[in-house]
Amino acid sequence: MKLGDNLKELLEQHDMTQKQLALELDITPAALGNYIRNIREPDYITLIRIADYFHVSTDFLLSHKNNSPITSDEEMLLRVFRSLSADQKEIFIEQGKVFTRQNNKKLLTNT
Repeated sequence: MKLGDNLKELLEQHDMTQKQLALELDITPAALGNYIRNIREPDYITLIRIADYFHVSTDFLLSHKNNSPITSDEEMLLRVFRSLSADQKEIFIEQGKVFTRQNNKKLLTNT
């Protein structure tokens, strides 16, 4: 995936238009459109501002993969988690703990 594809995905996830994001980042809609269409790449500072705005890493935006064992599903969970309110995060964590306990019970009964 390229930067533009990742930006499109983030805009969809946050139900935002290109114009809204351009206003938030204080860049021109045309510049943002060029990033999304993979015609141009943002400068370093703009890349960081985009990452900070969406609470993702610059590595994610650039689709840079290091030797980290994190999967794309784990990346998606992190992006979803970061987009939640504090109350929603608590519920999300508690639900995850319930799934973990259920899985542990299944493992114990199968051994």
